Amino acid sequence: MSKRVVITQETVLGGSYQIIALIEDNRLLEVNCEDMNDNSILGNVYIGKVKRIIEKIGAVFVEIAPNQMTYLPLEEAGQALMVKQQRPGKLTEEDELVVQVVKEAVKTKYPNVSANISLKGNALILTTGNKKLGISKKLDGRKREYFHTLFENKKEEDFGLIVRTNAGNYSDEQIFAEYQAIFNRFKTIRDYSKHRTCYSCLYREPLKAVASIRDYLSMQLEKIVTDNDAVYEELCRVFSAEEALKETQIEFYNDNMLSLTALYGLKSKLEAALSERVWLKSGAYLVIQPTEALTVIDVNSGKCIKGKQKDFYLKINLEAAEEIARQLRLRNISGICLVDFINMDTKEANDSLAHTLKKCLFQDTVPAMFVGFTKLGLAEITRKKVKKPLWEQIGNRIQF
Repeated sequence: MSKRVVITQETVLGGSYQIIALIEDNRLLEVNCEDMNDNSILGNVYIGKVKRIIEKIGAVFVEIAPNQMTYLPLEEAGQALMVKQQRPGKLTEEDELVVQVVKEAVKTKYPNVSANISLKGNALILTTGNKKLGISKKLDGRKREYFHTLFENKKEEDFGLIVRTNAGNYSDEQIFAEYQAIFNRFKTIRDYSKHRTCYSCLYREPLKAVASIRDYLSMQLEKIVTDNDAVYEELCRVFSAEEALKETQIEFYNDNMLSLTALYGLKSKLEAALSERVWLKSGAYLVIQPTEALTVIDVNSGKCIKGKQKDFYLKINLEAAEEIARQLRLRNISGICLVDFINMDTKEANDSLAHTLKKCLFQDTVPAMFVGFTKLGLAEITRKKVKKPLWEQIGNRIQF
């Protein structure tokens, strides 16, 4: 199956968006729509000021810029790199500390920050949270053992290191070069924090397109295509020596007669991704309804005719499970999700459904998990919150 990443810019009702779309066999797998007039702070590292501490709910509210409040879990505050502290060993208001934005603002909720700094490379991730050596479970046992031996005596004590799946495509020389580059970036943040003023940005995430491609490195992309000069040049610069992209063509698209949006049908695909109803090939359909607290998905048999088919409802549910996993990715649905599948009578059928759901969720680039069935037979799913769901990115404005 061929996978492509399309990066382009589109104007929607007066708003300008950078669209980053992952497409497989002409189907949209993932899409991010970044408002060009709304600079994202996700991943940035700041010197913030503690404005309020609420111990009862374990919350610290940290200001990272004038009138820009964020939320920090109190349990993390003790691990923070302190810049200015009035009472050593005791967090108080007006203290200054280094934090990284890990979740964007969602509706009325503040952005979330962490005292644990995480710096991503193409093959490695440096983190100050867990100071152990972690190796991707998607690597085979032989590779995992090799990387454990490679780094066990080279990692320093004040940070942890995660070896990503893509590391299997690198030579030792390339991996150590990236390790040194990430370590130097961390050292710069740590050293600069001692001399910079409050609200300073110590590290700014690279272009969103670069971050997205890093997450897709292990997917064996066929092509990355963009019509943006700056994005094209940055992708070539960052990934020119990337082993995982050696078979991938980074292409600059320049055709005044047909836009990239039209070439890949992104408008209709985005409209479908924002629709409440999703039709399945069998004639059944899903109804996807987000609420303030969670997302509810209902599976309906629709136009599907039962006839004499054996395991009729199981077949619909299995098809729905695959599509639900795809829709969670596509729409970037996060938090709690409840799915009302069609009722089935046997334990074997429910076990088969649970197995398929787990397998499909495992393919997600964001951690997603099937929790189980409730007493009412509803399937519980959780998916990590990182970015805004698609309907919050452009849902209220998109009309093509």
